[in-house]
Amino acid sequence: MVKLIGAVFIIVATTVIGFEASRHLSDRPQQLRSLRSALQSLEAEIMYGHTPLHEAARRLSAQLSKPLSNFFDSFAKKLTDTETTVNEAWETSLREVWKSTALKKGEFEIMKQFGETLGRHDRFSQQKHIMLTLSHLEREEANAIQAQMKYEKMVKSLGFLSGLLLIILLF
Repeated sequence: MVKLIGAVFIIVATTVIGFEASRHLSDRPQQLRSLRSALQSLEAEIMYGHTPLHEAARRLSAQLSKPLSNFFDSFAKKLTDTETTVNEAWETSLREVWKSTALKKGEFEIMKQFGETLGRHDRFSQQKHIMLTLSHLEREEANAIQAQMKYEKMVKSLGFLSGLLLIILLF
């Protein structure tokens, strides 16, 4: 009886781990889509609304879901509450929130490079930098969707099957 309960716990635990890893794979394309949408909104705020950067970031924070809303909220607070450059506020906020996202180092580098250009150019140059960043993020999103399709089902199955293997080896 105790062996049966232990076996059930092992299968449940490894299956949950597999589904959690699978969720991480499916969160990445969704977060990239949200990030692209946020940058398009930022472009509209800059080009047509003539909105200050801290106010545009605050508005984006209200529109997005976590963890990206936390990023833009932190960015807006750093711009208004501390004496820092836009680049420093952007990168610090990026580093704070990045671990809670499903995004990878490639996306981090793209966003970091974008932060280096943010607020340094006129509106039209800024629009070009946003468009360039959007194209890079679009490429990363396509890669993320491809990885999701390729590995999501396998990771779920691997979680369950590794539990079965562990039970066979232990009992």
